[in-house]
Amino acid sequence: MKAGISGVVALLVLLVIVVVGYSSLFSVRETEQVLLVRLGEPVRVVTEPGLHFKAPFIDSVISIDKRILDLENPAQEVIASDQKRLVVDAFARYRIKDALRFYQSIGTVQAANIQLGTLLNAALRRVLGEASFIQVVRDERDTLMARIRSQLDREAQGYGISVIDVRIRRADLPEQNSQAVYQRMQTERQREAAEFRAQGGQKAQEIRSRADREATVIVADANSQGEQIRGEGDGERNRLFAEAYGKDPEFFNFYRSMTAYETGLKNSDTRFLLDSHSTFFKFFNPSAAPANPAGAAAR
Repeated sequence: MKAGISGVVALLVLLVIVVVGYSSLFSVRETEQVLLVRLGEPVRVVTEPGLHFKAPFIDSVISIDKRILDLENPAQEVIASDQKRLVVDAFARYRIKDALRFYQSIGTVQAANIQLGTLLNAALRRVLGEASFIQVVRDERDTLMARIRSQLDREAQGYGISVIDVRIRRADLPEQNSQAVYQRMQTERQREAAEFRAQGGQKAQEIRSRADREATVIVADANSQGEQIRGEGDGERNRLFAEAYGKDPEFFNFYRSMTAYETGLKNSDTRFLLDSHSTFFKFFNPSAAPANPAGAAAR
């Protein structure tokens, strides 16, 4: 009987030891840091991964993420220094550096995102409100993001948070302003296109005028050369006719009569009557031809 009671007591003692030992141990993963709280009071922060000890039953373990966390911020409308409105879409990355201060000031990552979002919007308005539209969109964007990160990090130190980076994903004009800008750009491009077309039309007219002038000069030169060549040809022809007439007057008369027949007897509506014994038809009427036996013998 005593042996049975001893066995039960030993089993209870072993069970108590197991429970106490289990409640005295906790593990820390690579991606987290642990805050030990004893009866509501923070005791210590454990950042090393592995198995650790704590006071059983009175110490509680609060796990806090130590990875780089993302803060997605809704797009905000900001007024630049030149009074132009901008829709800015920004985000931030941060890490919980001081777990105790983080737990005492905010407590959860969700609450930290809300608080950092408010601080980020304020920093965006302060920094971008001192810059012009061109500086935000093009010239000094990197410098402005660095200034925003610096201000946000300084304000987040009180919450045990270190801001790693702040980026402006997009900075555009509001939709109604964008439409007006696009319309103005379209009007400007149309004006430039009309100007280019006008300049092209002017150039084309100048080229056509120059080509017409050159064509007129070329045609005039060609006509002049043609008239000169025709004059030279006519002179040469008259010279040959004169030489032919001097060598054989009768043959020249015959040739001139054949030319007259060709010209006068062309098919046309003009009609005229002549006597067959007329001098015009002397080569068709042998009796009308003048006798020239010597010339005939010579031919």
